[in-house]
Amino acid sequence: MKVTVELSENEIRQIQREAGEKKKGPAIRKFIAAHLKLARRREIARKFASGEWSAELPPIEKLRKDRAL
Repeated sequence: MKVTVELSENEIRQIQREAGEKKKGPAIRKFIAAHLKLARRREIARKFASGEWSAELPPIEKLRKDRAL
């Protein structure tokens, strides 16, 4: 899908620098993909921190004991 967005030259340069890309299109795609990935990670972290999600893990002592066998 193509989208038209107005950005200043300064913003484009910053995006290119952050994305490590010389061309504008690939830089914007990479920058947005990285931002979306970060947003998903933040949401997962928020769910764990709030207790909405949890993970049951065996005690570390049991893991160490089983590993020694």
